[in-house]
Amino acid sequence: MKISVFVPEYGVIEAVTPPFRTFHTANDFLTAFGKKPIFEVEYVGLREYVPANNGEYTIRTERLLKDVAETDLLIIPPTFGDITKGIQANAAAIPYFKKLHEKGSSLASLCIGAFLLAETGLLDGKKCSTHWAYINEFREKYPDVEVEDGAIITEHDNIYSSGGASSLWNLILYLVEKFADRETAVLISKYFALDIGRDSQSQFAIFKGQRNHGDADIKNVQEYIEKHYEDKITIENLATLINTGRRTFERRFKEATNNTPIEYIQRVRIEAAKSFFEASRKNVTEIMFDVGYTDTKAFRDLFKKITGLTPIEYRNKFAKVANEV
Repeated sequence: MKISVFVPEYGVIEAVTPPFRTFHTANDFLTAFGKKPIFEVEYVGLREYVPANNGEYTIRTERLLKDVAETDLLIIPPTFGDITKGIQANAAAIPYFKKLHEKGSSLASLCIGAFLLAETGLLDGKKCSTHWAYINEFREKYPDVEVEDGAIITEHDNIYSSGGASSLWNLILYLVEKFADRETAVLISKYFALDIGRDSQSQFAIFKGQRNHGDADIKNVQEYIEKHYEDKITIENLATLINTGRRTFERRFKEATNNTPIEYIQRVRIEAAKSFFEASRKNVTEIMFDVGYTDTKAFRDLFKKITGLTPIEYRNKFAKVANEV
């Protein structure tokens, strides 16, 4: 199986090298168990020597992208720094991505490599994953693509994508399992000390309300919610802040923030609760009251729905202060 790892102009070396190393390691494990190595792995790019991490490193490609007539899987890592500049620097690669997919190649984007993949138009009407911190920017730039908020791996019509940062390893392991076998994927997860079972970015996400919109009234409402999240907030009260009816307010809020008002309040409150769990020794009930909830079960259920962890699990994983016994 031919695997081509695209080395983008000003790519992120921490994302470029993992798939290359992983599929070579998969071959080593297959050989150790008396099986034939099945992966041919190569670096491809727009030129022979490609800078990475803003010029800090240089990667030598084995073939130019224009010379790749066919490959089974093309992996697209993220670019480093400004996304728009990264897209512009790699614009010449986009037609080749499309051509290879038309010939039957699978495509896989890692982290914000999804932006380069989306430039092909191949994701229009489909789902994809990307880094949780770039979801709003991605939605604005590619409104015809459905981003799976918090997803680690997305697969659709031989197109794969992964969530942020270390989530790329989960997609790489998934591809090893898909094209080799489960045993090899598990061995690699142990070899590189990776969590093969993680399926969500939610526990790492930091909620930052969508501000990149032109509705000044809605921005004022967002600021009000973020300052008064511990109080009892009703939709009717929020609507009166901008002198509009409830239905009109809800529509404008959703269009501007990609959240309903209720969802926004919940996300702000849970983000505040996360901060308390990280930095204080308050118990769950105290924090629940501090962020505006009075029903313990409802709070725990909502916290786990948003973060993927229970309040106690979250504290144990991310607390900045020692837990009291």
